[in-house]
Amino acid sequence: MTHIQSPFKTLAAALVLATTMPAMAETLAPVKDIAVTTELSAVSNATAAAYWATLDTDLETAIATRLADRIGDTGAEISIDIEEVSLSNGFTEKLGLADTRIVGDITVKDADDDRRNQYYTLTIDVNRATPMMPVDTDVTTLPADTRVYYTAMVDAFAEGVVEKLR
Repeated sequence: MTHIQSPFKTLAAALVLATTMPAMAETLAPVKDIAVTTELSAVSNATAAAYWATLDTDLETAIATRLADRIGDTGAEISIDIEEVSLSNGFTEKLGLADTRIVGDITVKDADDDRRNQYYTLTIDVNRATPMMPVDTDVTTLPADTRVYYTAMVDAFAEGVVEKLR
């Protein structure tokens, strides 16, 4: 037996979906500004400082790319202060993936809706970055000073920040 759905039920479902979609979109906070600060002069290892030299700009870009449809003249201001000591860890004795991590204090201030204000610390290590690497990457042989690893760390950190804004 063939089941034919009533056009009125289909129309009603479409109307419900159409009216709830904008409401769901409104719950996503707009973002006014993203600022990342890393005091590279505080990084104790010169190799680490050179490796992370563009971290501020790269993180701001990675976060803004993920929030492109939410960037506006009003909304939340995201400030990220990267813990410089953690950037040196993978470079101190022997370069290693297990010790390299990005740790940052994140502050989200929304003058339009203070219920969206947040303050937390985000830590990204190899375990959180690995899913951001290309599928064919062998993490057991990948040196931590490669661009693939750096990009995965930045992308994982950006994802962590964006996840908390949803």
